[in-house]
Amino acid sequence: MASLTRASGYGVEQRRGPRIDWLLLTSTIVLIVVGFMSLYSEGLTRDGDANFRAQLRNTAIGLIPFSIFAFTPLRIWLRSANLIYALNVLMLSLVFVMGSHKKGADRWIPLGPVQFQPSEIAKVLVVLTLAAFYAKRQDSIRTLSTFLKGLLHVGVPAFLVLMQPHLGGTIVLLVIWFGVSLAATAGIIFALAGLVVLATRIPNAPKFLPVYQLKRVLGMMSNDSKGKTYQTDRAEIAFGVGAVSGTGYLKGEQKAGHFIPEQYDDFIITVIGEEGGLIGCTLVLAAYGFFFYRLWLVMLYASEPYHKMIVAGLFAALGFHMFVNMAMVLHILPVVGLWLPFLSYGGSAMWMCMASVALALRIRSREKPLLF
Repeated sequence: MASLTRASGYGVEQRRGPRIDWLLLTSTIVLIVVGFMSLYSEGLTRDGDANFRAQLRNTAIGLIPFSIFAFTPLRIWLRSANLIYALNVLMLSLVFVMGSHKKGADRWIPLGPVQFQPSEIAKVLVVLTLAAFYAKRQDSIRTLSTFLKGLLHVGVPAFLVLMQPHLGGTIVLLVIWFGVSLAATAGIIFALAGLVVLATRIPNAPKFLPVYQLKRVLGMMSNDSKGKTYQTDRAEIAFGVGAVSGTGYLKGEQKAGHFIPEQYDDFIITVIGEEGGLIGCTLVLAAYGFFFYRLWLVMLYASEPYHKMIVAGLFAALGFHMFVNMAMVLHILPVVGLWLPFLSYGGSAMWMCMASVALALRIRSREKPLLF
C-alpha cells in the first residue's frame, strides 16, 4: 500500500509523504557554515563579530521565506503569477520613493533593524512569474511573439533594477530569462541570435555605462592599478600569501591589515584563499559543485514543465552569481557587485538563496526518487 499514489490536477504525488533531498539540504548547510566561519574570521580584528552576529540574525529571519516557499503548494504560485508580478514591480518601484541612499545607489528599503533589498527577492519572483508565463503558453512556446513577450516580461523589472542603478542585478535577471527560456525551449533560435547581436555591440558598451562602472572595466584591461583595481590586486596578494595550505584559520595577515575593502561582502572568498589556501578553496568549490549537481538533478527529474523551468531559473541565477563573483575576484571580469551565494554578508542575498533552495526542495518532494 505504501506505493499507492494519487493523481492530482498538477502531477502525481506519493502518499507516503514528501521526499526531502537531504544531500541538497546538507550541501546548503555546509556552505552557510563556511560563510559563518569566514565572516567571523574577517570581522575578528575589525569590528569584533558584528557582521557574524548580524548574519546569524539574517539567516534566522531567512527561515521565514524558506518556510513560505518550502510549504506553499506550487500551484499557488502558478495561479497567482499576475499578482506576484505586480507585487514585484511595486517593490522595485518603492525603492525610488522610500529607499535609503547608500554607496551612490537607491537599492534598500529600511525595515527596522534590517535593510531589505527588493532586487534580490525580485530574482526569485521573476523565476516564478516567467516560468508561469511560459507554462500557460505551451501551444505557442516556440513563436516569436511568445519570445518577445517573455523578454518584455523580464524587461520591466530589469529596467527598474538598472535605474537604481544596479548593473549586476540587471544582468542576473537577463540570465534568468535566458535560463528559463532554455528550459522552456521558447524561442531558442531567437535567444541565441539576440546573444550574437549583443556580443557585436560590446565594443560600443562603454558609452552606456555609468562612470564608476566604466572605470572598473578600463582598470581591468589596464596594467595601471592606481585605485581602479585595488581590491582585485589585494585579492591576488591574499591568494598568494595563502599558497597551498593557507596561513591557518583566524591568522590571515591581509585580512588582519584590512587591505581589502569590504572583504566581508563580494570578496569573502579571499579570506578562505588566504587562511585555507588552495586546499581550502578547492574544498569550497567542491561543496558548490555538489550543491549545483543536486540542483541540476532536481531540474533533470522534474516531470512538470513549470517545475523544470523554475529550477532552471534558480540554477542560472545562483550559478551566474558564483561564476561572476569568482571571476571578478580573480581579476578575470570587472567588479560588478555580485555576492557569493551563502558566503557573502547580506540579509536579502541570504533570503534569496534560502528561498531558492526551499523552492527546489518543494519541487523535489513531488518527484520520483533521484539517482545519486
